[in-house]
Amino acid sequence: MAKKIQSAFFCQQCGTQSPKWLGKCPSCNEWNSFVEENIKKEDKSSKGFKSKKINTPKLISDINFSDEKRIITNDKELNRVLGGGIVPGSLILLAGDPGIGKSTLLLQFALSSKSKKILYISGEESEKQIKMRAERINKDSDHCFILTETCTQNIFQQIENIEPDILVIDSIQTIHTNSLESTPGSISQIRECTSELIKFAKETGTAVLLIGHINKDGAIAGPKILEHMVDTVLQFEGDRNYVYRILRTIKNRFGSASELGVYEMNQYGLREVSNPSELLISERDEAASGVGIAATIEGARPLLVEIQSLVSSAVYGTPQRSATGFDTKRLNMLLAVLEKRCGFKLSSKDVFLNITGGIKINDTAIDLAVICSILSSDHNIELDTLICFAGEIGLSGEVRAVNRIDARIAEAEKLGYKTIVISKYNKIDAKKFTINIKKFGKIEEVFRLLF
Repeated sequence: MAKKIQSAFFCQQCGTQSPKWLGKCPSCNEWNSFVEENIKKEDKSSKGFKSKKINTPKLISDINFSDEKRIITNDKELNRVLGGGIVPGSLILLAGDPGIGKSTLLLQFALSSKSKKILYISGEESEKQIKMRAERINKDSDHCFILTETCTQNIFQQIENIEPDILVIDSIQTIHTNSLESTPGSISQIRECTSELIKFAKETGTAVLLIGHINKDGAIAGPKILEHMVDTVLQFEGDRNYVYRILRTIKNRFGSASELGVYEMNQYGLREVSNPSELLISERDEAASGVGIAATIEGARPLLVEIQSLVSSAVYGTPQRSATGFDTKRLNMLLAVLEKRCGFKLSSKDVFLNITGGIKINDTAIDLAVICSILSSDHNIELDTLICFAGEIGLSGEVRAVNRIDARIAEAEKLGYKTIVISKYNKIDAKKFTINIKKFGKIEEVFRLLF
């Protein structure tokens, strides 16, 4: 007798299930997001991971907590974004654009292990292809096992034989379970496979690292609940025209959610960048107009980045406003402040802004460096190459104080800068710094110093 197949409709944005098609999702309010998927009732006997213990309620005072140490990897940048290392029993999701280096990053991590047993499961490459990539990055290991499998039932059988300390899966969209009829990568398969892996990680104390695809809008493919289920979400980003890659923490239950790691992509894989400030600032033989240096903070790491601006007369009727690595709306706001509060006529000019190195900065403390680079290009006057800026600009034209100013000043001093311009509302002890600190409260006062 033929097996009866059931079907249901799932929202591709949030994963909401419905017995019939709906034009608008009642949970996330997205239109035309429901897709039909074939499913069948779960067969408990075919579950991939079978729980071996029954949990009972306990008083929190009766829970025996041993100070469980994190797994310290040989990748210092990965340790930084994870908050000091991998927590045993945690689930980590790494997402990024195709070809950005997600598989290379985790394969390097797996091959660099000297003591922990790691099982690297790939549903996208064969064993020979993975070996070829390992030869290219010149790494080998006696603790890394490779498995090419996509079925969770078979995966958990091999896990019982090997008993790894860390599990790497590339990728979660290629894994499927036999308890569901839907195709791999569907909403129901991603949710079910992730649930099995979470149960496995929490009960065995094995850390699990997942690679996740992203959709055309840049969001992680699959249901939004996937990001809620895992413990840590990492975003691997960068521009293919640049060699630098940025590893950002989007969510972290065991550490800071604003950390940043920097890598350099070369023919031998990914190289850690311990001091990205020196790489994000161009080395020029002579000063050029439209270039300003900003002191910013990403997580716990202070950075100095170079901001380049170009201001020219608008050829067409409507002037262009373009920014790379910076919020275009905030650029328009800063131009409006210069126009209204300071009297600079920029409404009829094209303004192009670029943050070098392919990095994206959301810190408002670079506002002062942005407007100084714009006016330097507009007046064609070079800024001093040994001066940097750290200040937020308000709508009334004031220079506002920024957080962690001591770390910004120390980073500028370490890189050899002679002067830093900050807000007069920042309270600091200038005696412990050798760099010349200039404090101002209005934009006009900064312009008198520079121009």
